[in-house]
Amino acid sequence: MTESVSLPLWLAAVLFVLAAVVLFERLLAPGVKWLVRRRVTRVLEEVDSRLSIRIQPFKLTKRQVLVDRILNDAAVLEAVEATIRHENLPRDVAYTRAATYAEEIVPAFNAYVYFRVGYWIARQAARALYRVRLGADETLAAVPEGATVVFLMNHRSNMDYVLVSYLVAEKTALSYAVGEWARVWPLQTLFRAMGAYFIRRDSKSPLYRKVLERYVAMATAGGVTQAVYPEGGLSRDGRLRPPRLGILDYMVRSFDPSGRDLVFVPVGLNYDRVLEDRTLLRDLEPAAVKPGAARTVLSTVTFTGKNLLLLVRNRWRRFGYACVHLGAPVSLAAWMNGRGLDPRSLPSDERKARVAELAADLMAAISRVIPVLPVPLVATVFSRAPGRSFTELELKTEVLRLAAELTGRGAKVHVPRRDLEYALTVGLRMLVLRHAVVEKDGLLYAPPGSRSLLDYYAGSVAHFLPSVEKARSAERTANTAPAA
Repeated sequence: MTESVSLPLWLAAVLFVLAAVVLFERLLAPGVKWLVRRRVTRVLEEVDSRLSIRIQPFKLTKRQVLVDRILNDAAVLEAVEATIRHENLPRDVAYTRAATYAEEIVPAFNAYVYFRVGYWIARQAARALYRVRLGADETLAAVPEGATVVFLMNHRSNMDYVLVSYLVAEKTALSYAVGEWARVWPLQTLFRAMGAYFIRRDSKSPLYRKVLERYVAMATAGGVTQAVYPEGGLSRDGRLRPPRLGILDYMVRSFDPSGRDLVFVPVGLNYDRVLEDRTLLRDLEPAAVKPGAARTVLSTVTFTGKNLLLLVRNRWRRFGYACVHLGAPVSLAAWMNGRGLDPRSLPSDERKARVAELAADLMAAISRVIPVLPVPLVATVFSRAPGRSFTELELKTEVLRLAAELTGRGAKVHVPRRDLEYALTVGLRMLVLRHAVVEKDGLLYAPPGSRSLLDYYAGSVAHFLPSVEKARSAERTANTAPAA
């Protein structure tokens, strides 16, 4: 005689789910992992054979292995002991804190995600928003084989990550230092799979800084190609910011001039329109007049909605040109040997002074290759003559004169279609569409409320015009000085 056993529906559902999980884990998961590994291996074999700078084994090392290497590094263990003494923490708590930092920092590079998913997204986004141009394509041919390459870039927009990744994807795979803003799902997973490492830019924790330092040093010694913004953050006024020395110091302090060379490639970026320009300019306003977070979100949504509406009505235009220019590589070994220096043997204060000197040289190299685009060119004319109105002929004359002056100072003036008059048309059209320049009675002039925007775009090339920049700096200082 058989007896039937009845189960509640919820319990049957739980058992079914558990059985499905076990089935997937034991039978299906190994096959899926094999297929994924096989596809990744094929992508690596295909891509690595045509890259100018090949992917180094360190970048392909399993993430957990890198985390363990950092946690067992002598300098990190010493920092853990120092944390235990200074904060009176139990050993396991301090070590767990270091492990948390390492897990947060270390990337999980996936070649398939980088070259298939990430590259596709970057290509589509960059080409949809801008007319993209790359200058000095032959620069990387001058990099010695086996050297660690670091791209040093000015920071204009969050599009910088997308733009540079797209333009150099045929040459190398970049590892970015990304701020905390990207530590949200799903950006965190995507950035980490693309080789980015996350940093807390303003962290004061000695233990965190030591973990970050050791990862950067290991990656640099392992030949990982990196992309770094020496300014540390986005330019708020369009001008170059003073360099922050943290990441650069981490790379330099353990550098062996007789070993693998470290080569810096200066990268200059510029745009006819920076997507977040008005948001950046609001950061310069007094706290009393800054809009709140809700208004900032509303303006972002409004901007997106307007552009989507224009797209639907087939009236949308791309935001002008975006240009990346690569400069001549700077060998750290040659820089150090030329001064008879070995950074490993320098006292801390002297090393930091030398790193500051190196940073100044590298920022100067970056400034020399920042391209001059149509909008910055036209904006500079209006910025240099506030309150003045121009006829179209007068404006053309001033733009031609300015372009010649900038070229004479060594600037990379990007002239689309090799037609300066067309460049004037492009730049002027962009500014008129944004109401930064108004035409009335045959005259072109900048309304009072647009000066900050014009100064912002003029600021991107102001370093080529030192006399004008000096006058602007004096004016800014006078405007921000406290009343007597």
